[in-house]
Amino acid sequence: MDADAEKPNPALPTKSHSNSIPNNLQPRRFPTHLDAPGISPTARTLCQLLTRTSPLHIESALSSSGIVPTSDLLQQVLTFSYNHPFSAIKFFRWASRSFNPSAYAWNLMVDLLGKNQSFESMWEFVRSMKEEGLLSLPTFVSVFSSYCAADRFSDAIKSFHDMDQYGVQQDVVAVNSLLSAICRQDNQISVAVEFFDRIKSKIPPDGDTFAILLEGWEKQGNVAKARTTFGEMVIRVGWNPANLSAYDAFLTTLVRGAHTDEALKFLQVMKGHNCFPGLSFFSNALDFLVKQNDLTHIVPLWDIMVGGGLVPNLIMYNAVIGLLCNNNDLDNAFRFLDEMVFYGAFPDSSTYNMIFQCLVRNKRVRDVGNFFVEMIKNEWPPTCSNSLLAIKMLLEEDDPEMAIDIWHYMAENCVSPLDESSNELLIGLCNLGRLLEVKRFAERMLDRRIKLFESTMETLKKAFYKEGRSFRDKYDSLSSKWKVAQM
Repeated sequence: MDADAEKPNPALPTKSHSNSIPNNLQPRRFPTHLDAPGISPTARTLCQLLTRTSPLHIESALSSSGIVPTSDLLQQVLTFSYNHPFSAIKFFRWASRSFNPSAYAWNLMVDLLGKNQSFESMWEFVRSMKEEGLLSLPTFVSVFSSYCAADRFSDAIKSFHDMDQYGVQQDVVAVNSLLSAICRQDNQISVAVEFFDRIKSKIPPDGDTFAILLEGWEKQGNVAKARTTFGEMVIRVGWNPANLSAYDAFLTTLVRGAHTDEALKFLQVMKGHNCFPGLSFFSNALDFLVKQNDLTHIVPLWDIMVGGGLVPNLIMYNAVIGLLCNNNDLDNAFRFLDEMVFYGAFPDSSTYNMIFQCLVRNKRVRDVGNFFVEMIKNEWPPTCSNSLLAIKMLLEEDDPEMAIDIWHYMAENCVSPLDESSNELLIGLCNLGRLLEVKRFAERMLDRRIKLFESTMETLKKAFYKEGRSFRDKYDSLSSKWKVAQM
């Protein structure tokens, strides 16, 4: 290294301001090299050195390491040195004696210091970047973010107004960057709007500006303010398909604010202006309506979505069919089931079982039988719990043949557990007076090692004994087999 390379760069900050920088041994808050398995071995060595060496001895340790710093090494190490800002400054100065750091490395230092709320040192680096001719908007975006994260919004806004002094243009991208930084913090949309109202006459907003504000109102759930901002957006920038994020935020605010009727009207207007939202909005809106058990709006919203040319997926179909079934709207549930294949969404076990359970719950005896046959045909059989419910309902509604068919399917296809359904079948047949079938099925069940409950055997005993000696003997024979099976 030549003599000139040993000299400090006059543009670099020369004061350490150690009192303004948090203690190097602070608890870990940011990602470190330990979180980065892909980091280079040399960068890992340097990160360990910065972590384990006192800041007072960093430079001598670096000089003794034998490592030749490079631009890539500098950037890698700084990325994982946010927990050690004072050591990072020392490392930056040491590396700068060998080469001129890139603008990206300088910006990393500004961000690192800002995130540690070392704002005095941060500004020293900003001033040095100006001298080096490396300042750009990303530098100030980092400054905005750090001040806002520290709840110092007035300082963030002042930084925006100071941009001209540093030769960086105040444009709509800068405005949007500041608004975004403010709105990322909880309950600060009013601060963002106040700044927007002061700056909009000087720097005209664009679609992104309104998207940021509308997302802020969405986060706060303020429907009235969202309406006002959306109205201003339409007046200032008109309708544009590129502004879908703004439209999504506004519509989502309406839906979550219990103004779905209004959202449906706006959807029709947006469709007319070729500004129809994407599938993401509809998926989130449908999910919200399902959680709210909003049967009134779910189908109209769906119809608008499909009418707009969007193709729903299986998850969306199942969510809506689930809501319809929970509200016993079987007509619409079957409508959705019939149409979903035309959109490439094929029913699965959840789809069929939600409808099957609803049919059982509503005691649609004939439909339960027909739908069971369809389920088996399409290789999506009822779940064990649904089969149990169906068997019980069919026996209560005097259709033992279909109940037996369902039990047979369970037994032949090893659907388990089978105990509950088997006991339910025996009790149901017993209540219908079909005792000979009860004995035949019970013996088959014992042969299959299916557990017959003691309460079931007591019920059968009463029924068999009531019919006279012949049936009493049949029960005693069955009971003996049952007792052997219990051993």
